[in-house]
Amino acid sequence: MSYGFDSTDLTPDLKKLREEIEGYARGYGLDFFDTIFEMIDHDQMNAFAAYGGFPIRYPHWRFGMDFDQLSKGYEYGLQKIYEMVINTNPSYAYLMKSNMMVDQKTVMAHVYGHVDFFKNNYWFSKTNRKMLDTMANHAVRIRNLMDKYGVDRVEQFIDWVLAIENLIDPFLPFQNPKREEKASDEDKPASDVGRLKNERSYMEKYINPPEFLAEQRKKLADQQKQDKKNPAEPQKDVLLFLLENSPLEEWEHDVLAMLRDEAYYFAPQAQTKIMNEGWASYWHSKIMTEKALKASEIIDFCDHHAGTLATQPGRINPYKIGIELFRDIEDRWNRGAFGKEYDECDNLREKASWDKKLGLGRQKIFEVRKVCNDVTFIDQYMTPEFMDRMQMYNYAFNRRTNQYEIVDRDFAKTKEKLLFSLTNRGQPFIYVVDGNDNNRGELRLQHKHMGMDLDVKWTRETMRSIAAIWRRTVNLETENEGQKKVYTYSPSEDHVSEGEFSEKFI
Repeated sequence: MSYGFDSTDLTPDLKKLREEIEGYARGYGLDFFDTIFEMIDHDQMNAFAAYGGFPIRYPHWRFGMDFDQLSKGYEYGLQKIYEMVINTNPSYAYLMKSNMMVDQKTVMAHVYGHVDFFKNNYWFSKTNRKMLDTMANHAVRIRNLMDKYGVDRVEQFIDWVLAIENLIDPFLPFQNPKREEKASDEDKPASDVGRLKNERSYMEKYINPPEFLAEQRKKLADQQKQDKKNPAEPQKDVLLFLLENSPLEEWEHDVLAMLRDEAYYFAPQAQTKIMNEGWASYWHSKIMTEKALKASEIIDFCDHHAGTLATQPGRINPYKIGIELFRDIEDRWNRGAFGKEYDECDNLREKASWDKKLGLGRQKIFEVRKVCNDVTFIDQYMTPEFMDRMQMYNYAFNRRTNQYEIVDRDFAKTKEKLLFSLTNRGQPFIYVVDGNDNNRGELRLQHKHMGMDLDVKWTRETMRSIAAIWRRTVNLETENEGQKKVYTYSPSEDHVSEGEFSEKFI
């Protein structure tokens, strides 16, 4: 029995295999969109990966550069892409023609784990499930613009936007739109503003003393001034502010809107990399070891699975951390090793053998899969015992011994460092605070310093791209060693992508 769409380019053996793996996945309770598998060779796989999984995208040199890097990595034996799947409904997954049959089974099981995650994780709930069509439409529109305005001109503008595509607010799709309600105080005479009701005239000077009314008028003036400020509050979605306020030509506005939509589509993947890969790895391991593996395939599967989970010194492998943390959660909730009673137990031997036989593990990991992103996943469920078992400590490279060494085993510090690297996808917090800075139409940005100094080189390039779109001077306020600093980029009148970059302490 087949639950999904048929894949016309699969061999009869692979079609039968797909139905088998899909049945196992649904039997375990996975709930996924219909999934279409397509067979491609390694060149096509590298090309699709360079395009972010979408075979039809607008032309740009960045995709060619990514393809060249992936191709060289494959040719030199440094990397190999076994599969690729995109978050659409129906979902499309690509299988490498050169894969062994055991790899094809593993990949199919892995894909169904991903698609279950796409469909049910909260952070993917606002994404465009028809993005394949949207990407194709974007490609056609951008190619038409290139024909009309010239390839170099359109590609240059795309360069500027791609340089700042991370300056969005991933939480914006989940916020309720604010209702603008203007106070009626603007229509009142200045003498009546803030005045408390009083039906007895002889009590007026006590109920509404002059200093009180002066204070109320000042508050109103400050509020009116704030209302006129653009934006009224710091805005994290820099792309949206530029879209609504920059002096763009119609075609530039169109391109910026399209690339912003694509940036929001990819944002949840960065927010859930550890969870997503861990969930898919958990299920491909479960399906293969308990259902789908033949005796003759065990060694090959173990070899390739171990390679996927291998961790290099100084790096975090999302597959390894994700699958192990899901397994740890399942084990703890099966044994009841959580809650106040467990946390307050001081007997290490008793905690090690703790087993209330609750059997809630499977239910719990499905719940976690539904509501968490990487930050909440690690913050809520990573324990000192787990970190010790995974040997997750703070490491530093020792030049004398020429190897990485442990510099700190403290759980709180190690966890904090990991969470810090995942918060805001590891990017600095940048906000728009004023679209008319210095009353000259300059753009003022603010870097919310969270212990991360800005890299001057990348700051310059980012501000150059923003200034090219804004067409005027851009100022960025930040901190350096506890002292406030302002970076300024003033575009040249002759060419907006060129200009003068400066910095000063304030």
